[in-house]
Amino acid sequence: MTAVGIDAIEIWTGKLKLDLAETFAPEKGEDPEKYTKGLGLHASSFPDAHEDIVTMGANAAHRLMDRKGLTPDDIGRIDVATESAFDNSKPVSTYIAGCLEQVYDEDFHHANKGERKFACIAGTQSLDDAYNWIKAGRNRGRAALVVATDTALYARGDPGEATQGAGAVAMLITEDPSLVELSTDQGYGSADETDFLKPNQQFPSVDGKRSMQVYLARMREALEDYESVAGASHPEDFAYIPFHTPFPGMVRKAGLLGYRHMIRNTSVEEELAEEIGLQPREEDYEDREAYEEAIRNHMDDLKSTAEYQEWYGEVIEPTLSIARQVGNWYTGSVHIARASALKSAAETGVDLAGERLLVGSYGSGAQAEIHAETVRDGWKDEIEQLNVDEQIEGRYDLSFEEYENVHDRHNHDKTIEMEDFTVPDEEFVFTGRGRMNERLYDFVE
Repeated sequence: MTAVGIDAIEIWTGKLKLDLAETFAPEKGEDPEKYTKGLGLHASSFPDAHEDIVTMGANAAHRLMDRKGLTPDDIGRIDVATESAFDNSKPVSTYIAGCLEQVYDEDFHHANKGERKFACIAGTQSLDDAYNWIKAGRNRGRAALVVATDTALYARGDPGEATQGAGAVAMLITEDPSLVELSTDQGYGSADETDFLKPNQQFPSVDGKRSMQVYLARMREALEDYESVAGASHPEDFAYIPFHTPFPGMVRKAGLLGYRHMIRNTSVEEELAEEIGLQPREEDYEDREAYEEAIRNHMDDLKSTAEYQEWYGEVIEPTLSIARQVGNWYTGSVHIARASALKSAAETGVDLAGERLLVGSYGSGAQAEIHAETVRDGWKDEIEQLNVDEQIEGRYDLSFEEYENVHDRHNHDKTIEMEDFTVPDEEFVFTGRGRMNERLYDFVE
């Protein structure tokens, strides 16, 4: 059976940086550790005046295609996942294709294009669509291009303001991939929720506490559903577990929840029982409230054990390195986490070929997906092509006043003229609007 998965990946981060400890926290009168330790974030990325979801997505896709020696004739499908779209009819994929056609002799007139929406999980759903398209034999030997691109802004003063971010992840989905093979083993947890939504508005309405509860509940359901087809999971089964990462602090909760679930009724639980006791069983309690309190107390004890901390440090912590510096990218978030894990392995000399990842995606509204991936032999050569460290290091460091102007510039409800902080170089840029108010783009050499 032919393997299908991610052959190549590229990342484009917004070119501006807001330092949360040095710039944001003092202006808010907050302890910097509220952000660096509580949220687990050090900085956020923002788009420059000439950047938006189209330019970031097109630039990531262009770099990927150039590096792989591809032309538009090699691409049969372009799917864009975003929750930052500015048009309710024309998909962002058409804009990105139009940008790319400026730099290639061929066009994408025979490529299927679409836009996926289900909050942050849409990037993974687009991967699933591309996988199914190839497996069905409808690709005619061509590859799929999946782009997750977002400008994740919150209203000024909103509790989510510190988690903002902007950037794009482009992925090439092919037969016989170099990076990871996608598995048919999937699990879902889905329910009608109103934890985070944007009803005809740019900035989200968020119930932060409820959103965290829904995130964890859907992840638990998805893991249980995954195990119904893949069999019981164990902490030692996976080299890394990349989660959707709105901020690393939330992943700490998801990691603990997953670990508790996976060690239940195993020798690991029995060994830990000598220190913290067995996990509470619901049948041993008179009511649900007492059981849930016992679970909370047990999890507090569990996260303090050396066994859990060692596992978290090896399996989860490496997935968070990029997110700590760029913030939340919505649809790109879990794909940044995967890239972070693989990048960490390459840097530390870990041989991952044949090892498995367990990927936990989530979208508010709400749905989680858990699926397995197998790392391919060519993963190291592929992941070492990323230049995300140079991008992060090269961002312009905003003052708070400059940040306010940038936030206004990218607020759809405002018209703000702003000079670029950086000089475009070999990239697509936003240049203004056309006769029907459409956004216009050019490639700057």
